Amino acid sequence: MRRGLIGAVMALAVAAAGCGGSSNPATPTSSAPPSNVATITIVGQNGSQSFSPNPAAVGGQSVVFKNNDRVTHRVVLNDGTVDTGDIAPGATSRTVTMPAAGTNYHCSIHPGMIGSVNPAGGGAPPPCEGPYCNGY
Repeated sequence: MRRGLIGAVMALAVAAAGCGGSSNPATPTSSAPPSNVATITIVGQNGSQSFSPNPAAVGGQSVVFKNNDRVTHRVVLNDGTVDTGDIAPGATSRTVTMPAAGTNYHCSIHPGMIGSVNPAGGGAPPPCEGPYCNGY
């Protein structure tokens, strides 16, 4: 009986090792975006200084947001047309395409974090209007 119990315990140990013993765990990684994609860096919770560059001359281009802060952020255009989803500390968002015309955005988790996008060809950022711009 004892030999059977030891055999069963060893079989379970081998099976458990096979389930989680991979040297390549499936963890998300942050790879560099393609060269034709612009990066806007999330710096932290500091009003209009929360993103760099700000304003960003990327209207009409593909963009990723790189979270260099220590907390999760979620970037949303003020008109709701773009939402990056949650961006963990150190992670990069999925690629999003910014509207060709200038627009404003914010962190939906920390609404005081605001940014603006200029058209790629230049021009002034749009005036910030709405609840996300108060005090900035």
